Amino acid sequence: MSKVILITGSTDGIGLLTAKMLVEQGQTVLLHGRDKRKLDAATAEIGGQSEGYLADLSSIDEVTRLAEEIKARHPTLDVLINNAGVLKAPAGRTRDGFDIRFVVNTFAPLVLTRLLMPVIPTDGRIVNLSSAAQAPVDLAAMAGDKPLADMAAYAQSKLAITIWSQELAKSLPQGPAVIAVNPGSLLASKMVKQGFGIGGNDLRIGATVLCEAAVGESFSAASGRYFDNDARRFASPHAAAGDPAHVGAVMSGIENALVTLGHASSQGPAPRRSR
Repeated sequence: MSKVILITGSTDGIGLLTAKMLVEQGQTVLLHGRDKRKLDAATAEIGGQSEGYLADLSSIDEVTRLAEEIKARHPTLDVLINNAGVLKAPAGRTRDGFDIRFVVNTFAPLVLTRLLMPVIPTDGRIVNLSSAAQAPVDLAAMAGDKPLADMAAYAQSKLAITIWSQELAKSLPQGPAVIAVNPGSLLASKMVKQGFGIGGNDLRIGATVLCEAAVGESFSAASGRYFDNDARRFASPHAAAGDPAHVGAVMSGIENALVTLGHASSQGPAPRRSR
């Protein structure tokens, strides 16, 4: 049975390749991008059962609009892959004063997940892109009160999404599953070229594991877990993700930021139907 799958940041790189592979499997894939020309080109290239959705995830207002558009067209969303991410950007801060890495890599995926939760069934999956680059979160930096270098902000934002993945999974014992995945280090993506100036490894390494995380049997009981594709196994994320004090502080910091951005925690998960 075909599943409906949304992949954010799917106009190029690992997101686009994952979309292609899932469409080839017969899935219905909802592509997302922030550049209309690239989005139209990607949708045309993939063909099959695919649709394109435009939104800039550095704006929580646009995240909200994206969620409403998807819910208006799809009563069920089987899988959400929060793939969109940023390492470097012309402007390191959003108009709200937050570091763009935390907004795009951490806050926006949580807001999108919460808003789409009413249409994700209990047997659905939420796959969040983590990274081998993880670092304890500087709460002042996450709050927008302290600048960080590009890689430091990226690594902290990736630990933060890994933390909220495990915490959200705890609150959803009946599902959907919430899984954090490091798709592989130094893959041939634009981000790797920006950050390290190298071509990188075959993107299929990462796209294959994302497809498996989305629909594969080996991830069917993986809610709350972290998959490290460098080790090719489920593993422990950075030790800070197991420190209750740090986890609590990060979750409080995220909620405070979302209140500032106009998305209070009261907009969190709504009851879902079993299927």
